[in-house]
Amino acid sequence: MLRSATLALVLVSGTALPTTAAEEARTLQIIVSTDSQQLTVYDGDRIVARSNVSTGKPGHDTPTGIFSVLEKRKYHESNIYSAAPMPWMQRLTWSGIALHESSSVPRYPASHGCVRMPAEFARQLYRMTTRGVHVIISDSAVAPQPVRHAALFSPLAEAPPDELLSDVSLRSSAAHGGAGEVQVAMNMPPAPVPVVSGAPEKTVTPPQAGKAPQAAAASEPAPLRILITRRDVKDTVRDVQDMLSELGFDAGAADGIMGSATRSALAGFKRWKALPLKGSQLTPDLLAALYASAGRTPPPAGQILVRQGFQDILSEPVAFKDPERALGTHFLSVIGIDRDKGDAEWRGLSLQNDLSDADRKRLAIMQAAPEGPGALSAVLDRISIPEDVRMKISTTMSTGTSLTITDTGTGIETTAGTDFITLTHRGPRA
Repeated sequence: MLRSATLALVLVSGTALPTTAAEEARTLQIIVSTDSQQLTVYDGDRIVARSNVSTGKPGHDTPTGIFSVLEKRKYHESNIYSAAPMPWMQRLTWSGIALHESSSVPRYPASHGCVRMPAEFARQLYRMTTRGVHVIISDSAVAPQPVRHAALFSPLAEAPPDELLSDVSLRSSAAHGGAGEVQVAMNMPPAPVPVVSGAPEKTVTPPQAGKAPQAAAASEPAPLRILITRRDVKDTVRDVQDMLSELGFDAGAADGIMGSATRSALAGFKRWKALPLKGSQLTPDLLAALYASAGRTPPPAGQILVRQGFQDILSEPVAFKDPERALGTHFLSVIGIDRDKGDAEWRGLSLQNDLSDADRKRLAIMQAAPEGPGALSAVLDRISIPEDVRMKISTTMSTGTSLTITDTGTGIETTAGTDFITLTHRGPRA
Protein backbone atom coordinates (compact mmCIF):
# COMPACT_ATOMS: atom_id res chain seq x y z
CA MET A 1 0.00 0.00 0.00
CA LEU A 2 2.83 2.37 0.81
CA ARG A 3 4.45 1.77 -2.55
CA SER A 4 1.19 2.22 -4.46
CA ALA A 5 0.59 5.52 -2.68
CA THR A 6 3.93 6.91 -3.85
CA LEU A 7 3.36 6.35 -7.58
CA ALA A 8 2.99 9.60 -9.49
CA LEU A 9 0.73 8.84 -12.48
CA VAL A 10 1.35 10.50 -15.84
CA LEU A 11 -0.84 9.79 -18.88
CA VAL A 12 1.41 8.67 -21.74
CA SER A 13 0.29 7.05 -25.01
CA GLY A 14 -3.03 6.13 -23.47
CA THR A 15 -1.60 4.48 -20.35
CA ALA A 16 -0.68 5.51 -16.81
CA LEU A 17 3.09 5.51 -16.41
CA PRO A 18 4.36 5.60 -12.81
CA THR A 19 7.52 7.33 -11.66
CA THR A 20 9.32 4.96 -9.31
CA ALA A 21 12.19 5.36 -6.90
CA ALA A 22 15.45 3.63 -7.75
CA GLU A 23 14.99 0.82 -5.23
CA GLU A 24 11.52 0.10 -6.65
CA ALA A 25 12.96 -0.57 -10.14
CA ARG A 26 14.24 -3.96 -8.94
CA THR A 27 10.93 -5.61 -9.85
CA LEU A 28 10.41 -3.82 -13.16
CA GLN A 29 10.70 -5.77 -16.40
CA ILE A 30 10.38 -4.38 -19.92
CA ILE A 31 9.05 -6.67 -22.67
CA VAL A 32 9.16 -5.72 -26.36
CA SER A 33 7.23 -7.69 -28.98
CA THR A 34 8.52 -7.22 -32.51
CA ASP A 35 5.40 -8.88 -33.97
CA SER A 36 2.99 -6.41 -32.35
CA GLN A 37 5.48 -3.48 -32.24
CA GLN A 38 4.59 -2.94 -28.60
CA LEU A 39 6.54 -2.31 -25.40
CA THR A 40 5.02 -3.35 -22.07
CA VAL A 41 6.38 -2.54 -18.61
CA TYR A 42 5.63 -5.07 -15.88
CA ASP A 43 6.00 -4.63 -12.14
CA GLY A 44 5.99 -8.28 -11.14
CA ASP A 45 3.08 -9.62 -13.18
CA ARG A 46 1.17 -6.31 -13.20
CA ILE A 47 1.23 -4.12 -16.30
CA VAL A 48 2.12 -0.55 -15.36
CA ALA A 49 2.80 0.96 -18.80
CA ARG A 50 2.45 0.22 -22.50
CA SER A 51 3.37 1.98 -25.72
CA ASN A 52 3.74 1.41 -29.44
CA VAL A 53 7.36 1.20 -30.64
CA SER A 54 9.25 0.75 -33.89
CA THR A 55 11.96 -1.93 -34.06
CA GLY A 56 14.53 -2.83 -36.72
CA LYS A 57 13.53 -2.99 -40.37
CA PRO A 58 14.52 -5.94 -42.61
CA GLY A 59 18.30 -6.12 -42.91
CA HIS A 60 18.67 -4.23 -39.60
CA ASP A 61 16.59 -6.54 -37.40
CA THR A 62 16.43 -5.85 -33.68
CA PRO A 63 18.06 -8.82 -31.90
CA THR A 64 15.74 -10.88 -29.71
CA GLY A 65 16.61 -12.33 -26.35
CA ILE A 66 17.30 -11.37 -22.74
CA PHE A 67 19.02 -8.04 -22.08
CA SER A 68 19.34 -5.44 -19.34
CA VAL A 69 19.93 -1.71 -19.23
CA LEU A 70 23.71 -1.23 -19.30
CA GLU A 71 23.95 2.54 -19.59
CA LYS A 72 21.61 5.55 -19.52
CA ARG A 73 22.09 8.94 -21.18
CA LYS A 74 19.57 11.74 -21.43
CA TYR A 75 21.06 12.68 -24.77
CA HIS A 76 23.23 10.51 -27.00
CA GLU A 77 24.29 10.54 -30.63
CA SER A 78 24.83 7.39 -32.67
CA ASN A 79 28.46 6.68 -33.52
CA ILE A 80 27.30 4.30 -36.26
CA TYR A 81 24.59 6.22 -38.15
CA SER A 82 25.80 9.79 -38.86
CA ALA A 83 25.48 11.05 -35.29
CA ALA A 84 21.71 10.45 -35.31
CA PRO A 85 20.18 11.86 -32.11
CA MET A 86 19.08 9.30 -29.49
CA PRO A 87 17.46 11.21 -26.58
CA TRP A 88 16.62 9.34 -23.37
CA MET A 89 18.88 6.50 -24.48
CA GLN A 90 18.96 3.22 -22.51
CA ARG A 91 21.68 0.93 -23.87
CA LEU A 92 21.05 -2.83 -24.14
CA THR A 93 24.27 -3.96 -25.87
CA TRP A 94 27.71 -2.44 -26.30
CA SER A 95 27.39 -3.22 -30.01
CA GLY A 96 24.79 -0.49 -30.48
CA ILE A 97 21.27 -1.63 -29.55
CA ALA A 98 19.25 0.68 -27.28
CA LEU A 99 15.83 1.98 -26.32
CA HIS A 100 15.48 5.68 -27.18
CA GLU A 101 13.16 8.50 -28.17
CA SER A 102 12.44 9.15 -31.84
CA SER A 103 10.33 11.62 -33.79
CA SER A 104 9.40 8.77 -36.16
CA VAL A 105 7.67 5.83 -34.49
CA PRO A 106 5.47 4.18 -37.10
CA ARG A 107 3.60 1.05 -36.12
CA TYR A 108 5.95 -1.12 -38.20
CA PRO A 109 9.69 -1.94 -38.12
CA ALA A 110 11.63 1.11 -39.35
CA SER A 111 14.78 1.53 -37.24
CA HIS A 112 18.37 0.39 -37.80
CA GLY A 113 18.06 -2.09 -34.92
CA CYS A 114 17.20 0.04 -31.91
CA VAL A 115 13.77 0.24 -30.29
CA ARG A 116 12.25 3.64 -31.05
CA MET A 117 9.73 5.09 -28.58
CA PRO A 118 7.44 8.16 -28.61
CA ALA A 119 9.05 11.20 -27.00
CA GLU A 120 7.02 11.56 -23.81
CA PHE A 121 6.95 7.82 -23.18
CA ALA A 122 10.74 7.56 -23.65
CA ARG A 123 11.32 10.38 -21.17
CA GLN A 124 9.05 8.91 -18.51
CA LEU A 125 10.40 5.37 -18.99
CA TYR A 126 13.90 6.74 -18.50
CA ARG A 127 12.81 8.13 -15.13
CA MET A 128 11.40 4.76 -14.05
CA THR A 129 14.44 2.58 -14.68
CA THR A 130 17.91 2.02 -13.30
CA ARG A 131 20.91 0.19 -14.72
CA GLY A 132 20.28 -3.54 -14.61
CA VAL A 133 16.53 -3.46 -15.32
CA HIS A 134 15.82 -6.41 -17.58
CA VAL A 135 14.54 -6.00 -21.12
CA ILE A 136 13.09 -9.01 -22.95
CA ILE A 137 12.78 -8.70 -26.73
CA SER A 138 10.69 -11.42 -28.35
CA ASP A 139 8.99 -11.86 -31.69
CA SER A 140 5.71 -13.00 -30.14
CA ALA A 141 4.19 -11.42 -27.05
CA VAL A 142 5.20 -13.06 -23.75
CA ALA A 143 4.31 -12.25 -20.15
CA PRO A 144 5.74 -13.24 -16.75
CA GLN A 145 3.76 -15.87 -14.85
CA PRO A 146 3.97 -17.10 -11.22
CA VAL A 147 6.36 -20.06 -10.84
CA ARG A 148 6.85 -22.24 -7.79
CA HIS A 149 9.34 -25.11 -7.90
CA ALA A 150 11.64 -26.81 -5.41
CA ALA A 151 14.65 -26.24 -7.69
CA LEU A 152 14.32 -22.44 -7.49
CA PHE A 153 16.44 -20.55 -4.97
CA SER A 154 15.03 -19.24 -1.71
CA PRO A 155 16.62 -17.02 0.94
CA LEU A 156 17.63 -18.55 4.22
CA ALA A 157 14.88 -18.14 6.79
CA GLU A 158 15.95 -15.71 9.49
CA ALA A 159 15.96 -17.14 12.99
CA PRO A 160 13.54 -15.32 15.31
CA PRO A 161 15.19 -13.13 17.94
CA ASP A 162 15.62 -14.53 21.43
CA GLU A 163 12.47 -14.16 23.49
CA LEU A 164 12.58 -11.31 25.95
CA LEU A 165 10.56 -11.34 29.21
CA SER A 166 8.79 -14.50 28.08
CA ASP A 167 7.34 -15.04 31.55
CA VAL A 168 5.69 -11.58 31.76
CA SER A 169 2.04 -11.27 30.74
CA LEU A 170 1.32 -8.76 28.00
CA ARG A 171 -0.83 -5.77 29.00
CA SER A 172 -2.13 -2.76 27.15
CA SER A 173 -0.29 0.55 27.23
CA ALA A 174 -1.52 3.14 29.71
CA ALA A 175 -1.25 5.76 26.99
CA HIS A 176 -3.93 4.06 24.89
CA GLY A 177 -5.83 2.36 27.65
CA GLY A 178 -6.18 -0.78 25.57
CA ALA A 179 -8.87 0.95 23.49
CA GLY A 180 -8.65 -1.04 20.30
CA GLU A 181 -6.18 -1.26 17.45
CA VAL A 182 -3.91 1.66 16.56
CA GLN A 183 -3.06 2.28 12.89
CA VAL A 184 -0.09 4.41 11.85
CA ALA A 185 -0.01 6.12 8.46
CA MET A 186 3.36 6.82 6.84
CA ASN A 187 4.09 9.10 3.91
CA MET A 188 6.93 8.56 1.43
CA PRO A 189 8.11 11.80 -0.23
CA PRO A 190 7.82 11.74 -4.01
CA ALA A 191 10.93 11.15 -6.09
CA PRO A 192 12.74 14.21 -7.53
CA VAL A 193 11.01 15.36 -10.71
CA PRO A 194 13.21 16.50 -13.64
CA VAL A 195 12.11 19.85 -15.09
CA VAL A 196 13.07 20.40 -18.73
CA SER A 197 13.18 23.87 -20.24
CA GLY A 198 15.41 25.81 -22.57
CA ALA A 199 18.01 25.94 -19.79
CA PRO A 200 20.07 22.91 -18.71
CA GLU A 201 17.97 20.33 -16.87
CA LYS A 202 17.48 20.84 -13.15
CA THR A 203 16.25 18.51 -10.47
CA VAL A 204 13.57 19.90 -8.19
CA THR A 205 12.79 18.11 -4.94
CA PRO A 206 9.46 19.02 -3.32
CA PRO A 207 9.62 20.34 0.26
CA GLN A 208 9.62 17.59 2.86
CA ALA A 209 8.44 17.61 6.44
CA GLY A 210 11.15 15.22 7.58
CA LYS A 211 12.62 12.20 5.85
CA ALA A 212 10.57 9.05 5.50
CA PRO A 213 12.11 5.63 6.11
CA GLN A 214 13.83 4.06 3.12
CA ALA A 215 12.13 1.10 1.46
CA ALA A 216 13.40 -2.27 2.66
CA ALA A 217 14.82 -3.07 -0.79
CA ALA A 218 17.19 -0.11 -0.57
CA SER A 219 19.28 -1.91 2.06
CA GLU A 220 19.40 -5.19 0.13
CA PRO A 221 22.51 -6.20 -1.82
CA ALA A 222 22.56 -5.76 -5.59
CA PRO A 223 20.44 -8.44 -7.30
CA LEU A 224 22.19 -11.59 -8.48
CA ARG A 225 22.19 -12.51 -12.17
CA ILE A 226 22.27 -16.31 -12.46
CA LEU A 227 22.85 -18.29 -15.65
CA ILE A 228 22.42 -22.06 -15.96
CA THR A 229 23.71 -23.35 -19.29
CA ARG A 230 25.71 -26.08 -20.96
CA ARG A 231 29.42 -26.52 -20.92
CA ASP A 232 30.54 -25.98 -24.49
CA VAL A 233 33.62 -26.92 -26.50
CA LYS A 234 35.59 -23.99 -25.11
CA ASP A 235 35.02 -25.20 -21.54
CA THR A 236 36.15 -28.70 -22.53
CA VAL A 237 39.26 -27.39 -24.31
CA ARG A 238 40.15 -25.35 -21.22
CA ASP A 239 39.97 -28.52 -19.10
CA VAL A 240 42.04 -30.40 -21.67
CA GLN A 241 44.73 -27.71 -21.62
CA ASP A 242 44.87 -27.78 -17.81
CA MET A 243 45.20 -31.57 -17.70
CA LEU A 244 47.78 -31.77 -20.49
CA SER A 245 49.95 -29.20 -18.70
CA GLU A 246 49.59 -31.09 -15.40
CA LEU A 247 50.76 -34.26 -17.17
CA GLY A 248 53.85 -32.54 -18.56
CA PHE A 249 52.64 -31.69 -22.06
CA ASP A 250 52.97 -27.97 -22.78
CA ALA A 251 49.48 -26.95 -24.00
CA GLY A 252 50.05 -23.23 -23.54
CA ALA A 253 47.61 -20.96 -21.71
CA ALA A 254 44.29 -22.51 -20.62
CA ASP A 255 42.27 -20.15 -22.82
CA GLY A 256 39.85 -22.61 -24.40
CA ILE A 257 41.34 -22.07 -27.87
CA MET A 258 42.66 -25.05 -29.82
CA GLY A 259 45.93 -23.45 -30.90
CA SER A 260 49.14 -25.00 -32.20
CA ALA A 261 50.56 -25.60 -28.72
CA THR A 262 47.41 -27.46 -27.63
CA ARG A 263 47.33 -29.57 -30.80
CA SER A 264 50.99 -30.48 -30.34
CA ALA A 265 50.41 -31.44 -26.70
CA LEU A 266 47.40 -33.56 -27.69
CA ALA A 267 49.50 -35.38 -30.30
CA GLY A 268 52.09 -36.18 -27.64
CA PHE A 269 49.42 -37.51 -25.28
CA LYS A 270 47.90 -39.66 -28.07
CA ARG A 271 51.28 -41.23 -28.83
CA TRP A 272 51.74 -41.99 -25.14
CA LYS A 273 48.34 -43.70 -24.91
CA ALA A 274 48.50 -45.29 -28.38
CA LEU A 275 45.41 -43.42 -29.52
CA PRO A 276 44.71 -42.65 -33.20
CA LEU A 277 46.56 -39.55 -34.34
CA LYS A 278 44.14 -38.76 -37.15
CA GLY A 279 40.48 -37.81 -36.98
CA SER A 280 38.60 -35.65 -34.47
CA GLN A 281 40.75 -33.99 -31.83
CA LEU A 282 38.45 -34.49 -28.82
CA THR A 283 36.94 -37.94 -29.11
CA PRO A 284 35.14 -39.58 -26.15
CA ASP A 285 37.99 -42.14 -25.89
CA LEU A 286 40.62 -39.41 -25.74
CA LEU A 287 38.73 -37.41 -23.11
CA ALA A 288 38.15 -40.52 -20.99
CA ALA A 289 41.86 -41.38 -21.14
CA LEU A 290 42.87 -37.82 -20.32
CA TYR A 291 40.55 -37.47 -17.30
CA ALA A 292 41.69 -40.88 -16.01
CA SER A 293 45.38 -40.02 -16.44
CA ALA A 294 44.91 -36.69 -14.64
CA GLY A 295 42.95 -38.37 -11.83
CA ARG A 296 39.91 -36.22 -12.45
CA THR A 297 36.22 -37.04 -12.63
CA PRO A 298 34.63 -35.86 -15.88
CA PRO A 299 32.51 -32.77 -15.16
CA PRO A 300 28.72 -32.74 -15.54
CA ALA A 301 27.11 -31.34 -18.67
CA GLY A 302 26.09 -28.00 -17.18
CA GLN A 303 27.45 -24.99 -15.35
CA ILE A 304 26.05 -22.22 -13.23
CA LEU A 305 27.48 -18.70 -13.49
CA VAL A 306 26.62 -15.78 -11.21
CA ARG A 307 27.20 -12.06 -11.64
CA GLN A 308 26.47 -9.20 -9.28
CA GLY A 309 26.83 -5.56 -10.26
CA PHE A 310 28.05 -6.66 -13.71
CA GLN A 311 30.93 -8.62 -12.12
CA ASP A 312 31.54 -12.41 -12.07
CA ILE A 313 31.31 -13.83 -8.55
CA LEU A 314 30.68 -17.58 -9.01
CA SER A 315 31.19 -20.35 -11.56
CA GLU A 316 30.45 -23.98 -10.67
CA PRO A 317 29.46 -27.20 -12.48
CA VAL A 318 25.85 -28.41 -12.34
CA ALA A 319 24.24 -31.57 -13.61
CA PHE A 320 20.98 -32.09 -15.43
CA LYS A 321 19.12 -35.19 -16.52
CA ASP A 322 18.91 -36.19 -20.17
CA PRO A 323 21.73 -33.91 -21.37
CA GLU A 324 21.00 -34.90 -24.96
CA ARG A 325 17.66 -33.03 -24.70
CA ALA A 326 17.67 -29.25 -25.19
CA LEU A 327 16.93 -27.03 -22.20
CA GLY A 328 15.17 -24.30 -24.14
CA THR A 329 15.44 -20.64 -23.14
CA HIS A 330 13.71 -19.38 -19.99
CA PHE A 331 13.90 -16.28 -17.81
CA LEU A 332 12.82 -15.96 -14.17
CA SER A 333 13.04 -13.13 -11.66
CA VAL A 334 12.28 -12.58 -7.97
CA ILE A 335 9.62 -9.93 -7.31
CA GLY A 336 9.49 -10.36 -3.55
CA ILE A 337 11.30 -12.02 -0.65
CA ASP A 338 9.97 -13.05 2.75
CA ARG A 339 13.06 -13.61 4.88
CA ASP A 340 11.01 -14.61 7.92
CA LYS A 341 9.59 -17.57 6.00
CA GLY A 342 12.62 -18.13 3.76
CA ASP A 343 10.47 -17.71 0.67
CA ALA A 344 11.01 -16.04 -2.72
CA GLU A 345 8.25 -15.10 -5.13
CA TRP A 346 9.35 -15.97 -8.67
CA ARG A 347 7.89 -14.95 -12.03
CA GLY A 348 8.97 -16.68 -15.25
CA LEU A 349 8.53 -16.89 -19.00
CA SER A 350 9.86 -18.99 -21.88
CA LEU A 351 11.24 -17.72 -25.19
CA GLN A 352 11.35 -19.36 -28.59
CA ASN A 353 14.95 -20.16 -29.51
CA ASP A 354 15.52 -22.38 -32.54
CA LEU A 355 19.03 -23.83 -32.45
CA SER A 356 20.93 -24.23 -35.69
CA ASP A 357 22.18 -27.64 -36.81
CA ALA A 358 25.72 -26.47 -36.02
CA ASP A 359 24.74 -25.48 -32.47
CA ARG A 360 22.98 -28.77 -31.84
CA LYS A 361 26.03 -30.68 -33.03
CA ARG A 362 28.42 -28.51 -31.01
CA LEU A 363 26.33 -28.98 -27.86
CA ALA A 364 25.56 -32.69 -28.48
CA ILE A 365 21.80 -32.04 -28.45
CA MET A 366 19.75 -34.83 -30.00
CA GLN A 367 16.20 -33.95 -28.87
CA ALA A 368 14.22 -30.71 -28.84
CA ALA A 369 13.16 -29.00 -25.62
CA PRO A 370 9.56 -29.53 -24.49
CA GLU A 371 7.11 -26.76 -25.35
CA GLY A 372 3.88 -25.49 -23.88
CA PRO A 373 2.77 -24.39 -20.39
CA GLY A 374 4.76 -27.10 -18.58
CA ALA A 375 8.07 -26.49 -20.36
CA LEU A 376 9.61 -24.36 -17.61
CA SER A 377 8.64 -26.75 -14.83
CA ALA A 378 9.94 -29.68 -16.91
CA VAL A 379 13.40 -28.15 -17.31
CA LEU A 380 13.58 -27.23 -13.61
CA ASP A 381 12.85 -30.91 -12.82
CA ARG A 382 16.04 -31.87 -14.69
CA ILE A 383 18.49 -29.50 -12.97
CA SER A 384 20.56 -30.63 -9.96
CA ILE A 385 22.52 -27.88 -8.15
CA PRO A 386 25.16 -28.75 -5.51
CA GLU A 387 24.00 -27.86 -2.01
CA ASP A 388 27.02 -25.65 -1.25
CA VAL A 389 26.32 -23.61 -4.40
CA ARG A 390 22.65 -23.31 -3.46
CA MET A 391 23.67 -22.11 0.00
CA LYS A 392 25.95 -19.39 -1.41
CA ILE A 393 23.15 -18.07 -3.59
CA SER A 394 20.53 -18.30 -0.83
CA THR A 395 22.62 -16.14 1.50
CA THR A 396 23.24 -13.47 -1.16
CA MET A 397 20.03 -13.26 -3.19
CA SER A 398 17.68 -10.30 -2.94
CA THR A 399 14.61 -8.87 -4.61
CA GLY A 400 15.31 -8.53 -8.34
CA THR A 401 17.54 -11.62 -8.52
CA SER A 402 17.15 -13.26 -11.93
CA LEU A 403 17.78 -16.70 -13.43
CA THR A 404 18.33 -17.45 -17.11
CA ILE A 405 18.30 -21.04 -18.37
CA THR A 406 19.56 -21.62 -21.91
CA ASP A 407 21.56 -24.07 -24.00
CA THR A 408 23.76 -21.56 -25.79
CA GLY A 409 25.98 -20.14 -23.05
CA THR A 410 26.98 -16.54 -22.62
CA GLY A 411 27.39 -15.56 -26.28
CA ILE A 412 29.35 -12.72 -27.84
CA GLU A 413 27.31 -9.92 -26.24
CA THR A 414 28.06 -11.02 -22.67
CA THR A 415 31.24 -9.11 -21.86
CA ALA A 416 32.70 -7.11 -19.00
CA GLY A 417 30.17 -4.54 -17.84
CA THR A 418 27.06 -6.53 -18.77
CA ASP A 419 24.60 -8.90 -17.19
CA PHE A 420 24.19 -12.26 -18.90
CA ILE A 421 22.88 -11.48 -22.38
CA THR A 422 21.11 -14.29 -24.23
CA LEU A 423 20.42 -13.93 -27.95
CA THR A 424 17.55 -16.00 -29.33
CA HIS A 425 16.78 -17.04 -32.90
CA ARG A 426 13.67 -18.08 -34.73
CA GLY A 427 13.77 -20.52 -37.61
CA PRO A 428 12.08 -19.90 -40.96
CA ARG A 429 8.35 -19.31 -40.66
CA ALA A 430 5.90 -21.55 -42.49
